[in-house]
Amino acid sequence: MDDAAVHVRGLRVTRGSTAVFDGLDVSIARGVVTGLLGPSGCGKTTLMRAIVGVQKVAGGTVTVLGQPAGSASLRRRVAYDTQSASVYGDLTVLQNLRYFARLTGAPRKDIARVLEQVGLTDQGDQLVDSLSGGQENRVSLAVAMLGRPELIILDEPTVGLDPLLRAELWRVFRAITGAGATLLVSSHVMDEALRCDRLLLMREGRVIAVTTPQDLLRDTGTSDPDEAFLRLVQQGAG
Repeated sequence: MDDAAVHVRGLRVTRGSTAVFDGLDVSIARGVVTGLLGPSGCGKTTLMRAIVGVQKVAGGTVTVLGQPAGSASLRRRVAYDTQSASVYGDLTVLQNLRYFARLTGAPRKDIARVLEQVGLTDQGDQLVDSLSGGQENRVSLAVAMLGRPELIILDEPTVGLDPLLRAELWRVFRAITGAGATLLVSSHVMDEALRCDRLLLMREGRVIAVTTPQDLLRDTGTSDPDEAFLRLVQQGAG
């Protein structure tokens, strides 16, 4: 069986007269947490949107779970959690989950499961607007987990969260992959690289490294992921 959940080949995306990607090739392994890391504006969100099938592309192919990105057959197999929490603030947590479960065709019993997984069982009757930012992010993650999608794409899910909340979310991510799903998690915070199984490091629309946390630190001779990224950039410029 193919060990890649996603194949991107020759991807070209333009924004006006500017090329965001000019022939990007990359693959994403199944059943692990892959970190998509790099500075803001390097193309992480554009790549994620292309994988989901909502990005207009100028050329190339994106194949997801064996199907062209955006295929109708992928709608219940792929979940996408955007940077902004995609839930309704004037509804309770449970009302949001019931609504999205109906939209996705997920069984109602899934609601209790995802609430427990994100640690919000006791907040089910609270309005989303009354929750903390970290809790609201977890509601959005719970929505993405409905129906047990095979591939979950999370765009900067820990941005703005304190270290404790970030650690809690990463425990959830680990539980998701432990159950067999594939996660693609973007971040511009390099220390999150150490929490991933595999890494795609991006800069200016290019993948500058496909590696593991251990190999990244070893190959750059440093214990600091920020310094490791800088050394990769310098090596590429040399």
